[in-house]
Amino acid sequence: MDTKNTLGATQASLVDAVLNLLFPFVPLLIAIVLVIGTLIALHYLLLAKQSHLTSEQKLPRQVGMLVLTIIGAVVIAMALPVSESTRNQVIALIGVLISGVIAFSSTTMVGNLMAGIVLRVNRPFRVGDFIKVEGYSGRVTEMGLLDVELQTESRELIAFANTLMVNSPVSVTRASGAIVSVDISLGYDIHHSIIEKHLLVAAENAQLLEPFVQVVGLGDFSVSYRISGLLTEVKSLLSARSRLHKAVLDALHNADIEIVSPSFMNQRPQPDGLKMIAKSPGHTKQEEASPEDVIFDKAEEAEQKEKSKETLLQTIADIDAKIAESDGENRDELKHQKATAEAQLATLVKTKNEEG
Repeated sequence: MDTKNTLGATQASLVDAVLNLLFPFVPLLIAIVLVIGTLIALHYLLLAKQSHLTSEQKLPRQVGMLVLTIIGAVVIAMALPVSESTRNQVIALIGVLISGVIAFSSTTMVGNLMAGIVLRVNRPFRVGDFIKVEGYSGRVTEMGLLDVELQTESRELIAFANTLMVNSPVSVTRASGAIVSVDISLGYDIHHSIIEKHLLVAAENAQLLEPFVQVVGLGDFSVSYRISGLLTEVKSLLSARSRLHKAVLDALHNADIEIVSPSFMNQRPQPDGLKMIAKSPGHTKQEEASPEDVIFDKAEEAEQKEKSKETLLQTIADIDAKIAESDGENRDELKHQKATAEAQLATLVKTKNEEG
Protein backbone atom coordinates (compact mmCIF):
# COMPACT_ATOMS: atom_id res chain seq x y z
CA MET A 1 0.00 0.00 0.00
CA ASP A 2 2.80 2.39 0.82
CA THR A 3 4.33 1.74 -2.58
CA LYS A 4 1.05 2.43 -4.37
CA ASN A 5 0.49 5.61 -2.39
CA THR A 6 4.00 6.77 -3.15
CA LEU A 7 3.53 6.05 -6.90
CA GLY A 8 0.20 7.92 -6.96
CA ALA A 9 1.70 10.88 -5.18
CA THR A 10 4.58 10.93 -7.65
CA GLN A 11 2.22 10.90 -10.64
CA ALA A 12 0.10 13.65 -9.12
CA SER A 13 3.13 15.79 -8.46
CA LEU A 14 4.32 15.17 -12.03
CA VAL A 15 0.92 16.25 -13.47
CA ASP A 16 0.97 19.33 -11.27
CA ALA A 17 4.45 20.18 -12.48
CA VAL A 18 3.41 19.83 -16.14
CA LEU A 19 0.29 21.93 -15.55
CA ASN A 20 2.32 24.56 -13.75
CA LEU A 21 4.76 24.58 -16.68
CA LEU A 22 2.03 24.89 -19.35
CA PHE A 23 -0.26 27.27 -17.48
CA PRO A 24 1.72 30.44 -18.37
CA PHE A 25 1.44 29.51 -22.06
CA VAL A 26 -2.37 29.20 -22.03
CA PRO A 27 -2.99 32.92 -22.79
CA LEU A 28 -0.42 32.73 -25.60
CA LEU A 29 -2.11 29.69 -27.16
CA ILE A 30 -5.53 31.34 -26.88
CA ALA A 31 -4.18 34.53 -28.50
CA ILE A 32 -2.57 32.58 -31.35
CA VAL A 33 -5.76 30.62 -32.06
CA LEU A 34 -7.94 33.75 -31.94
CA VAL A 35 -5.61 35.86 -34.11
CA ILE A 36 -5.05 33.18 -36.77
CA GLY A 37 -8.73 32.22 -36.84
CA THR A 38 -9.82 35.85 -37.16
CA LEU A 39 -7.32 36.56 -39.96
CA ILE A 40 -8.36 33.46 -41.90
CA ALA A 41 -12.05 34.35 -41.58
CA LEU A 42 -11.46 37.97 -42.65
CA HIS A 43 -9.31 36.88 -45.59
CA TYR A 44 -12.10 34.59 -46.78
CA LEU A 45 -14.81 37.24 -46.39
CA LEU A 46 -12.86 40.20 -47.79
CA LEU A 47 -10.71 38.61 -50.52
CA ALA A 48 -11.19 34.92 -51.28
CA LYS A 49 -14.98 35.14 -51.48
CA GLN A 50 -14.96 38.39 -53.50
CA SER A 51 -13.57 36.97 -56.76
CA HIS A 52 -15.35 39.62 -58.85
CA LEU A 53 -13.26 42.46 -57.42
CA THR A 54 -10.54 43.99 -59.57
CA SER A 55 -6.95 44.23 -58.37
CA GLU A 56 -7.51 47.94 -57.79
CA GLN A 57 -10.56 47.25 -55.62
CA LYS A 58 -8.73 44.51 -53.70
CA LEU A 59 -5.80 46.76 -52.80
CA PRO A 60 -7.52 48.65 -49.92
CA ARG A 61 -8.70 45.33 -48.47
CA GLN A 62 -5.21 43.87 -48.75
CA VAL A 63 -3.80 46.91 -46.97
CA GLY A 64 -6.42 46.44 -44.26
CA MET A 65 -5.44 42.78 -43.89
CA LEU A 66 -1.80 43.82 -43.54
CA VAL A 67 -2.69 46.27 -40.76
CA LEU A 68 -4.76 43.61 -38.98
CA THR A 69 -1.87 41.14 -39.27
CA ILE A 70 0.46 43.64 -37.62
CA ILE A 71 -2.07 44.20 -34.83
CA GLY A 72 -2.38 40.43 -34.41
CA ALA A 73 1.39 40.11 -34.07
CA VAL A 74 1.36 42.76 -31.34
CA VAL A 75 -1.48 40.92 -29.52
CA ILE A 76 0.50 37.67 -29.62
CA ALA A 77 3.61 39.49 -28.35
CA MET A 78 1.63 40.91 -25.43
CA ALA A 79 0.51 37.38 -24.51
CA LEU A 80 4.07 36.01 -24.29
CA PRO A 81 4.83 34.46 -20.87
CA VAL A 82 7.82 36.73 -20.21
CA SER A 83 8.56 39.69 -18.05
CA GLU A 84 7.07 43.06 -18.89
CA SER A 85 10.43 44.53 -19.90
CA THR A 86 11.10 41.63 -22.29
CA ARG A 87 7.58 41.94 -23.70
CA ASN A 88 8.14 45.64 -24.36
CA GLN A 89 11.42 44.83 -26.10
CA VAL A 90 9.65 42.32 -28.39
CA ILE A 91 6.96 44.87 -29.26
CA ALA A 92 9.63 47.49 -29.91
CA LEU A 93 11.45 45.04 -32.19
CA ILE A 94 8.24 44.49 -34.18
CA GLY A 95 7.86 48.26 -34.50
CA VAL A 96 11.45 48.64 -35.70
CA LEU A 97 10.98 45.92 -38.33
CA ILE A 98 7.75 47.48 -39.59
CA SER A 99 9.32 50.95 -39.68
CA GLY A 100 12.28 49.58 -41.65
CA VAL A 101 10.03 47.92 -44.21
CA ILE A 102 7.98 51.09 -44.63
CA ALA A 103 11.11 53.24 -44.89
CA PHE A 104 12.59 51.06 -47.65
CA SER A 105 9.34 50.77 -49.60
CA SER A 106 7.89 54.24 -49.07
CA THR A 107 9.92 55.83 -51.83
CA THR A 108 8.27 53.61 -54.42
CA MET A 109 5.01 52.03 -53.32
CA VAL A 110 3.70 54.87 -51.17
CA GLY A 111 4.85 57.42 -53.74
CA ASN A 112 3.05 55.58 -56.53
CA LEU A 113 -0.03 55.20 -54.36
CA MET A 114 -0.18 58.93 -53.66
CA ALA A 115 0.46 59.70 -57.34
CA GLY A 116 -2.41 57.37 -58.27
CA ILE A 117 -4.73 59.32 -55.98
CA VAL A 118 -3.57 62.58 -57.59
CA LEU A 119 -4.35 61.20 -61.07
CA ARG A 120 -7.85 60.24 -59.96
CA VAL A 121 -8.51 63.66 -58.48
CA ASN A 122 -7.10 65.72 -61.37
CA ARG A 123 -8.11 63.26 -64.15
CA PRO A 124 -5.70 64.59 -66.81
CA PHE A 125 -6.70 61.61 -68.98
CA ARG A 126 -9.08 58.68 -68.95
CA VAL A 127 -9.12 55.06 -70.11
CA GLY A 128 -9.14 55.01 -73.92
CA ASP A 129 -7.44 58.41 -74.40
CA PHE A 130 -4.45 58.88 -76.69
CA ILE A 131 -1.46 60.08 -74.66
CA LYS A 132 2.28 60.52 -75.17
CA VAL A 133 4.80 60.23 -72.33
CA GLU A 134 8.56 59.68 -72.27
CA GLY A 135 8.65 59.21 -76.04
CA TYR A 136 5.94 56.52 -76.00
CA SER A 137 2.50 57.14 -77.49
CA GLY A 138 -0.66 55.06 -77.45
CA ARG A 139 -4.01 54.62 -75.72
CA VAL A 140 -4.61 54.15 -72.01
CA THR A 141 -5.93 50.67 -71.18
CA GLU A 142 -5.89 50.75 -67.39
CA MET A 143 -5.36 53.25 -64.56
CA GLY A 144 -4.30 51.41 -61.41
CA LEU A 145 -3.39 52.74 -58.00
CA LEU A 146 0.28 52.01 -58.63
CA ASP A 147 0.72 52.28 -62.42
CA VAL A 148 -0.87 53.24 -65.72
CA GLU A 149 -0.96 50.77 -68.61
CA LEU A 150 -0.50 52.06 -72.15
CA GLN A 151 -1.06 50.18 -75.43
CA THR A 152 1.36 51.52 -78.04
CA GLU A 153 1.04 51.74 -81.82
CA SER A 154 2.96 48.45 -82.06
CA ARG A 155 0.28 46.77 -79.86
CA GLU A 156 2.67 46.45 -76.92
CA LEU A 157 1.45 46.96 -73.36
CA ILE A 158 3.70 49.21 -71.25
CA ALA A 159 3.15 49.97 -67.56
CA PHE A 160 4.28 53.38 -66.31
CA ALA A 161 4.63 54.12 -62.60
CA ASN A 162 2.16 56.71 -61.38
CA THR A 163 5.01 58.86 -60.06
CA LEU A 164 6.38 59.04 -63.62
CA MET A 165 2.98 60.06 -64.97
CA VAL A 166 2.72 62.85 -62.39
CA ASN A 167 6.29 64.14 -62.67
CA SER A 168 6.66 63.90 -66.47
CA PRO A 169 4.93 65.97 -69.16
CA VAL A 170 2.02 63.99 -70.61
CA SER A 171 0.57 64.93 -73.99
CA VAL A 172 -3.15 64.09 -74.18
CA THR A 173 -5.15 64.06 -77.41
CA ARG A 174 -8.44 65.83 -76.81
CA ALA A 175 -11.57 63.76 -77.30
CA SER A 176 -13.21 66.69 -79.11
CA GLY A 177 -10.68 66.48 -81.93
CA ALA A 178 -7.02 66.31 -82.87
CA ILE A 179 -4.81 68.04 -85.43
CA VAL A 180 -3.36 65.67 -88.02
CA SER A 181 -0.31 66.99 -89.89
CA VAL A 182 2.11 65.99 -92.63
CA ASP A 183 5.45 67.70 -93.31
CA ILE A 184 6.84 67.78 -96.84
CA SER A 185 9.82 69.48 -98.49
CA LEU A 186 9.60 70.85 -102.06
CA GLY A 187 11.87 72.90 -104.23
CA TYR A 188 12.00 76.67 -104.60
CA ASP A 189 11.04 76.46 -108.27
CA ILE A 190 7.30 76.23 -107.46
CA HIS A 191 5.47 79.18 -105.88
CA HIS A 192 4.15 78.53 -102.40
CA SER A 193 0.61 79.57 -103.35
CA ILE A 194 0.42 76.71 -105.85
CA ILE A 195 1.66 74.21 -103.28
CA GLU A 196 -0.79 75.54 -100.70
CA LYS A 197 -3.74 75.11 -103.05
CA HIS A 198 -2.98 71.45 -103.74
CA LEU A 199 -2.19 70.64 -100.11
CA LEU A 200 -5.56 72.05 -99.04
CA VAL A 201 -7.23 69.81 -101.61
CA ALA A 202 -5.32 66.85 -100.17
CA ALA A 203 -6.55 67.64 -96.63
CA GLU A 204 -10.15 67.84 -97.85
CA ASN A 205 -9.78 64.52 -99.66
CA ALA A 206 -8.45 63.04 -96.40
CA GLN A 207 -11.73 64.09 -94.71
CA LEU A 208 -10.10 66.65 -92.41
CA LEU A 209 -11.92 69.79 -91.29
CA GLU A 210 -10.63 73.39 -91.37
CA PRO A 211 -7.32 72.58 -93.13
CA PHE A 212 -4.45 75.06 -93.18
CA VAL A 213 -0.93 75.16 -94.63
CA GLN A 214 2.20 76.47 -92.93
CA VAL A 215 5.67 77.17 -94.26
CA VAL A 216 7.74 75.77 -91.41
CA GLY A 217 11.24 76.09 -92.83
CA LEU A 218 13.39 77.59 -95.59
CA GLY A 219 16.29 75.26 -96.17
CA ASP A 220 19.31 75.54 -98.42
CA PHE A 221 17.71 73.46 -101.15
CA SER A 222 14.01 73.18 -100.28
CA VAL A 223 10.98 74.72 -98.60
CA SER A 224 9.32 72.78 -95.77
CA TYR A 225 5.52 72.82 -95.76
CA ARG A 226 3.10 71.46 -93.19
CA ILE A 227 -0.49 70.60 -94.07
CA SER A 228 -2.80 70.20 -91.07
CA GLY A 229 -6.47 69.57 -90.46
CA LEU A 230 -8.89 68.80 -87.67
CA LEU A 231 -9.90 65.19 -87.06
CA THR A 232 -13.05 64.88 -84.96
CA GLU A 233 -13.02 61.08 -84.68
CA VAL A 234 -9.79 60.69 -82.71
CA LYS A 235 -10.08 56.90 -82.53
CA SER A 236 -9.08 56.77 -86.22
CA LEU A 237 -5.96 58.87 -85.66
CA LEU A 238 -3.57 56.41 -87.30
CA SER A 239 -5.83 55.88 -90.29
CA ALA A 240 -6.26 59.64 -90.72
CA ARG A 241 -2.49 60.16 -90.86
CA SER A 242 -2.17 57.46 -93.49
CA ARG A 243 -5.03 58.93 -95.52
CA LEU A 244 -3.44 62.38 -95.41
CA HIS A 245 -0.08 61.03 -96.62
CA LYS A 246 -1.80 59.27 -99.51
CA ALA A 247 -3.89 62.33 -100.35
CA VAL A 248 -0.79 64.54 -100.46
CA LEU A 249 0.90 62.12 -102.85
CA ASP A 250 -2.16 61.98 -105.10
CA ALA A 251 -2.80 65.74 -105.07
CA LEU A 252 0.75 66.73 -105.94
CA HIS A 253 1.30 64.00 -108.49
CA ASN A 254 -2.01 64.76 -110.20
CA ALA A 255 -0.85 68.39 -110.44
CA ASP A 256 2.39 67.23 -112.14
CA ILE A 257 4.52 68.27 -109.13
CA GLU A 258 7.55 66.19 -108.15
CA ILE A 259 7.98 65.49 -104.45
CA VAL A 260 11.77 65.85 -104.56
CA SER A 261 14.04 68.74 -103.67
CA PRO A 262 16.68 70.20 -106.03
CA SER A 263 19.31 68.20 -104.14
CA PHE A 264 17.74 65.01 -105.45
CA MET A 265 20.26 62.95 -107.43
CA ASN A 266 19.45 59.92 -109.57
CA GLN A 267 22.38 57.83 -110.72
CA ARG A 268 20.46 56.28 -113.62
CA PRO A 269 20.52 58.17 -116.95
CA GLN A 270 17.13 59.70 -117.64
CA PRO A 271 15.77 61.67 -120.61
CA ASP A 272 15.59 65.42 -120.20
CA GLY A 273 12.32 66.64 -118.79
CA LEU A 274 11.42 63.33 -117.12
CA LYS A 275 9.61 63.85 -113.83
CA MET A 276 9.69 61.40 -110.94
CA ILE A 277 5.94 60.95 -110.49
CA ALA A 278 4.34 57.61 -109.75
CA LYS A 279 1.53 56.79 -112.14
CA SER A 280 -1.84 56.06 -110.60
CA PRO A 281 -3.22 52.60 -111.40
CA GLY A 282 -6.72 54.07 -111.61
CA HIS A 283 -9.45 55.63 -109.52
CA THR A 284 -10.82 52.38 -108.07
CA LYS A 285 -10.79 52.45 -104.29
CA GLN A 286 -11.00 49.43 -102.05
CA GLU A 287 -12.38 49.36 -98.56
CA GLU A 288 -9.44 49.72 -96.18
CA ALA A 289 -9.25 47.88 -92.90
CA SER A 290 -8.90 50.09 -89.85
CA PRO A 291 -5.50 49.48 -88.20
CA GLU A 292 -6.83 50.85 -84.90
CA ASP A 293 -9.06 47.77 -84.52
CA VAL A 294 -5.95 45.59 -84.39
CA ILE A 295 -3.46 47.90 -82.68
CA PHE A 296 -5.62 49.29 -79.88
CA ASP A 297 -7.88 46.31 -79.25
CA LYS A 298 -7.36 46.23 -75.49
CA ALA A 299 -7.63 50.01 -75.14
CA GLU A 300 -10.87 50.05 -77.11
CA GLU A 301 -12.31 47.19 -75.04
CA ALA A 302 -11.22 48.85 -71.79
CA GLU A 303 -12.84 52.13 -72.82
CA GLN A 304 -16.12 50.43 -73.72
CA LYS A 305 -16.18 48.57 -70.39
CA GLU A 306 -15.42 51.77 -68.50
CA LYS A 307 -18.30 53.54 -70.25
CA SER A 308 -20.63 50.58 -69.57
CA LYS A 309 -19.62 50.63 -65.90
CA GLU A 310 -20.34 54.35 -65.60
CA THR A 311 -23.70 53.87 -67.33
CA LEU A 312 -24.70 51.05 -64.98
CA LEU A 313 -23.64 53.04 -61.90
CA GLN A 314 -25.71 55.99 -63.10
CA THR A 315 -28.66 53.68 -63.78
CA ILE A 316 -28.46 52.23 -60.26
CA ALA A 317 -28.29 55.74 -58.77
CA ASP A 318 -31.35 56.80 -60.78
CA ILE A 319 -33.28 53.72 -59.65
CA ASP A 320 -32.38 54.42 -56.01
CA ALA A 321 -33.75 57.94 -56.39
CA LYS A 322 -36.97 56.58 -57.91
CA ILE A 323 -37.32 54.01 -55.12
CA ALA A 324 -37.03 56.75 -52.51
CA GLU A 325 -39.79 58.77 -54.21
CA SER A 326 -42.11 55.92 -55.27
CA ASP A 327 -44.98 54.37 -53.40
CA GLY A 328 -45.52 50.67 -52.74
CA GLU A 329 -46.91 49.87 -56.19
CA ASN A 330 -43.75 50.39 -58.26
CA ARG A 331 -41.21 49.67 -55.56
CA ASP A 332 -40.94 45.93 -56.30
CA GLU A 333 -40.46 46.55 -60.02
CA LEU A 334 -37.77 49.16 -59.34
CA LYS A 335 -35.98 46.81 -56.94
CA HIS A 336 -36.01 44.13 -59.62
CA GLN A 337 -34.51 46.58 -62.13
CA LYS A 338 -31.85 47.54 -59.60
CA ALA A 339 -30.97 43.90 -58.93
CA THR A 340 -30.64 43.28 -62.67
CA ALA A 341 -28.34 46.31 -63.10
CA GLU A 342 -26.23 45.27 -60.10
CA ALA A 343 -25.86 41.75 -61.52
CA GLN A 344 -24.75 43.19 -64.87
CA LEU A 345 -22.25 45.44 -63.07
CA ALA A 346 -20.86 42.51 -61.05
CA THR A 347 -20.47 40.43 -64.22
CA LEU A 348 -18.71 43.32 -65.99
CA VAL A 349 -16.28 43.87 -63.10
CA LYS A 350 -15.62 40.13 -62.76
CA THR A 351 -14.85 39.81 -66.48
CA LYS A 352 -12.50 42.78 -66.35
CA ASN A 353 -10.72 41.30 -63.32
CA GLU A 354 -10.28 37.89 -64.99
CA GLU A 355 -8.92 39.43 -68.18
CA GLY A 356 -6.62 41.77 -66.25
